[in-house]
Amino acid sequence: MDRRIPYGIMNYGEMIQKNGYFIDKTRYIEKLERVQNPVFLRPRRFGKSLFCSMLAYYYDICEAHRFDELFGHTWIGQNPTETHNQYIVLKFDFSVIAVSENIKETEYAFNRHCTGRILETRYSYPNYMQDAPEFVPDEKASIALSLWLGFLQKTGAPQVFVIIDEYDNFVNQYITSHQDHIYEEITTGDSFLRTFFKALKEGRQTGALANVFITGVLPIAIDDLTSSYNIASFITLDPVFEHMLGFTQVEVTELVDKVYQDFHLDPNTRGEVKDLIKNQYNGYHFVNTDSESVYNPNMLMYFLRQLSEHKMIPADLFDLNMRTDLTWIRRLTRGNEKNTRELVRQLTTDESIPFNRKALVSQFNLNEFFDPAFYPVSLFYLGLLTRKDEFDLMIPNLSMKEIAVEYFNEVFRIDLGQEKYTSMMQGFIRNPDLTQLFSDYWRLYVSQLPEAIFSQVNENFYRTTFFELCSRYLSTWFVWNVERSYPKGRTDLEFVGKFNEKFAGLRWVIEFKYFSNTEWTGMKTSIEDFSVREEDTVQIRGYAEGLRNEYPEADIRLFVIYCIGNQGFSVFDVTM
Repeated sequence: MDRRIPYGIMNYGEMIQKNGYFIDKTRYIEKLERVQNPVFLRPRRFGKSLFCSMLAYYYDICEAHRFDELFGHTWIGQNPTETHNQYIVLKFDFSVIAVSENIKETEYAFNRHCTGRILETRYSYPNYMQDAPEFVPDEKASIALSLWLGFLQKTGAPQVFVIIDEYDNFVNQYITSHQDHIYEEITTGDSFLRTFFKALKEGRQTGALANVFITGVLPIAIDDLTSSYNIASFITLDPVFEHMLGFTQVEVTELVDKVYQDFHLDPNTRGEVKDLIKNQYNGYHFVNTDSESVYNPNMLMYFLRQLSEHKMIPADLFDLNMRTDLTWIRRLTRGNEKNTRELVRQLTTDESIPFNRKALVSQFNLNEFFDPAFYPVSLFYLGLLTRKDEFDLMIPNLSMKEIAVEYFNEVFRIDLGQEKYTSMMQGFIRNPDLTQLFSDYWRLYVSQLPEAIFSQVNENFYRTTFFELCSRYLSTWFVWNVERSYPKGRTDLEFVGKFNEKFAGLRWVIEFKYFSNTEWTGMKTSIEDFSVREEDTVQIRGYAEGLRNEYPEADIRLFVIYCIGNQGFSVFDVTM
């Protein structure tokens, strides 16, 4: 059977049945069994739902006859625990719960989902559900769960393994829409959500529940529910589970090698693809910066599906669904336009953002989470930032850099209409002249920036916004490297012609240098009279040595670009 890139497949059984490529994370099942009531948080579209589905198939007593089919090729299949296929599995997905400004309607949707899943067990486990209690579909979820668990215990049925995927999805919608009063009503007192979690806690205490596994994105709601569910074990920042979701470099290398072999891709393109996916999708450190970073699995699978189907690098390198809504940024800043602008300016300009390490593991509540001191921590959980070291967070990869610049352009109302830039980009494709391209960027893009921004920009700002603008219009022909490592240092920016397009083999290396208006005044020269500095030429030629060793056939050109505050720029071609 042909192999399939399992992008968009969230059902483990379907993925195995369709012969999808699979990174074996099953060894973590054995590790999770040592944890009581684990809660594991990761950003959106990081593989949480597929992992939950894998757990469901592993523990479901009705799937015992398929164990070898589903897990025989995996680590856990060769090292099964005693609990495999021993439980009734009750799986909830809170992302499907519709929210309303009327809390009663949301409660109705919640009850329908949860009670509906309980009622489905009549058909999934008929041998154990004879004489099970009857419920109307909109019965309170906490009541239905308590009565159902009590029935199972009295009849000697197997224990229940509960899985809750995206536990915070529906309550987060109230946060982003500034309906804090509804959020607080749902997470305080004897609300429907709190009483449901009390029923889960009771089920663990009586032994009716074997365990409860919960996934989500943010820690706010689970912390606000602590008094009703104070039995949770937060494993998000546990080093043991850092690589449970997300692909390591070894895993990615093996996966991409298999894709190249199975789809008969040109092996000469392997190096270019390796650089591209590392720049675009790698870089996440959730716990320990000394350990290996991980790739976003959904982003990588999106790319590999396009590559395998079309035998070329796609124009769009990540799914539009990956974008965290700017609503979250505005919500973090409580709608304060000044704070919003400063936050997205910081994301675009600064290489790193300071954070309080203890804040990652603090008990959160709604008000604390949206305090300015917590902005970096909020963005960490949302996946826009990741750990750089014990003191700073940073943007993990190029995909997130592009999203950050999109935020910047939106809040500063930068005109990015196609008509404005079409002539500029068409001219470059006809005649690839970097000096003209950067001149057009300065004339059309930089000229729109408010005067106040220039006291806060730096070379990273110009590099990042120039890269993002080029990627919008030139991604059919090029990919880009930012801070690619060579024996003599890391380059600022590289244009790389796609192997399947007209500029194949072209590699332009660009070094950005920045002088503030004050620094430039002290240099007592004009932009017209300024010449490239010798140390900058030596620096970029050092990078080129490493590049030539890797790609001896490449058409390499070297450029140094000086940006002077908001006064102007100079581009120098220093190709040897």
